[in-house]
Amino acid sequence: MKYSLGPLLYFWPKMDVEAFYQQAAEANTDIIYLGETVCSKRREIKPAHWFDIAKALSASGKQVVLSTMALLEAPSEVNVMKKYIDNGDFAIEANDVSAIQLAHESKVPFVVGPAVNCYNAQTLNLFLKKGMIRWCMPVELSRDWLQNVASECEQLGIRDKFETEVFSYGYLPLAYSARCFTARAEDRAKDDCETCCIKYPTGITVNSQEEQKIFTLNGIQTQSGYCYNLINDQPGMAGLVDVVRLSPMGIDTLSLVDSFRANQHGEQQQPLKGGHHCNGYWHNLAGLNIE
Repeated sequence: MKYSLGPLLYFWPKMDVEAFYQQAAEANTDIIYLGETVCSKRREIKPAHWFDIAKALSASGKQVVLSTMALLEAPSEVNVMKKYIDNGDFAIEANDVSAIQLAHESKVPFVVGPAVNCYNAQTLNLFLKKGMIRWCMPVELSRDWLQNVASECEQLGIRDKFETEVFSYGYLPLAYSARCFTARAEDRAKDDCETCCIKYPTGITVNSQEEQKIFTLNGIQTQSGYCYNLINDQPGMAGLVDVVRLSPMGIDTLSLVDSFRANQHGEQQQPLKGGHHCNGYWHNLAGLNIE
């Protein structure tokens, strides 16, 4: 099993981003995704700087993938995406189908990100022909669903042609909108947000009237209210999952990789019930549940 750090979903100050990835170079991860995937107004780290970080991490032995935006709303954002694709050194994570097409045209290998609606073996086969090397399944799907798709891929003869990755830790990215929920929470217009999301390093928690954490607001992205955590579900990934993805939520995420590795075969189960964790989707249950 390989372990990856997904792209940073939050807007952190430049110094914090640099410090995080300097430590990530020494972390027990195999793959690191870099880049802004949520909002193009988050410009403290520009593409050229992401490329520099990528080269430094690659030199430390990490496999680096550059992640593209999930929701494109302007030609300028497409141009930035093209810069990522034309970086000349690294594969990309395509979080929009347009990135898949452009990567195919440029003959750049790509990972299909969880934001792409990819639900069956026929779609995977199409993406494989265009240059897909790995895919991260949509976060709302279950182990049973993944098993069925794997069987379909076996029938098509493509099961061993790409890697399968599963989002296994962090607030689940559930939806994207043209509106900015963080700006709205501060009674700001989206065009005059002053990137206020930088004040919320892991988003804004939204509680129900019963005080249940139901969502986390992260700019234009709506995330789960509970932290998705499949640390105890790894034995069930054997034969299905090649890469376990952890979403960065702070420096502690780096040490959490060691905990995941230690429990790969279920030998060091972690107590999750009673906390703010969930794993319902993996078990084909309501997402808020913990099995």
